[in-house]
Amino acid sequence: MMHVLPYLVAVHLFLTGCYGLATSRNLIHAVGCLAVCQSATYVLLLAVGYRDGGTAPVFSDVRPGSRPVVDPVVQALTLTDIVVGATVTALLLALVLQIAKRHGTVDPDELRELRG
Repeated sequence: MMHVLPYLVAVHLFLTGCYGLATSRNLIHAVGCLAVCQSATYVLLLAVGYRDGGTAPVFSDVRPGSRPVVDPVVQALTLTDIVVGATVTALLLALVLQIAKRHGTVDPDELRELRG
């Protein structure tokens, strides 16, 4: 059961974020829910790269192949995902700030009337 737990956590985080996006009545809340959805990808990537009994992939004191190590590529992808997620969240929050300044609301239903 423990080997499936990270995948279940990732699915739960993703579905929670999607539910929040679908029911959001505030653009700032929607951006936060999108960040929760993206955190599911962090958990998923780390679960894929996990190895039972693995250590950090540093080979200065032992020869390669003598002990199990975790996958460093997946760790690098996770760090890249975190940086991209922070950038996207900052950009979306800046857009929400501009919408609030120009239209005086962050309610998506009130902004629908602007479509024309």
